[in-house]
Amino acid sequence: MKEKRARYRTHGGEDVVAAARRWIGTPYHHQASVIGVGADCLGLIRGVWREIYGEDAEIPPGYSSDWGEASGKETLIEAALRHLVLRKEGEPQIGDVLIFRMKPGAIAKHAAVRATAETMIHAMEHCCAAEVPFSPWWRRRLAASFAFPGTAR
Repeated sequence: MKEKRARYRTHGGEDVVAAARRWIGTPYHHQASVIGVGADCLGLIRGVWREIYGEDAEIPPGYSSDWGEASGKETLIEAALRHLVLRKEGEPQIGDVLIFRMKPGAIAKHAAVRATAETMIHAMEHCCAAEVPFSPWWRRRLAASFAFPGTAR
């Protein structure tokens, strides 16, 4: 983990949020990651990463909208563990990546960025990327939270 953090210059959570807010209004498009053109939830996180670090952490393989149900693997959490810093305890911090399970017992397959104490930014099917309440509904589905390298304190 130390090796991963040392590789990236330090940023604050507010830098992550500013980058994520630039994606607001980007139409939903499955597997896309082009600001203003199209993005899914992973594409939003990838775009924020590129803005902060200059290049993609990795290029994901093609995936279907039902990839989680088809594979049964925790692909999203596994990728987050490769590139982000797991928050082990406590409330997610501003700028953290939030990973959700949409149903109890299901694999995690949605991601967002914590924007404020009350909001998050995400891209969801049939909607443009938006800043929405981090409501009890979302909090109940939170599977894990991760900091971008260089932002964890």
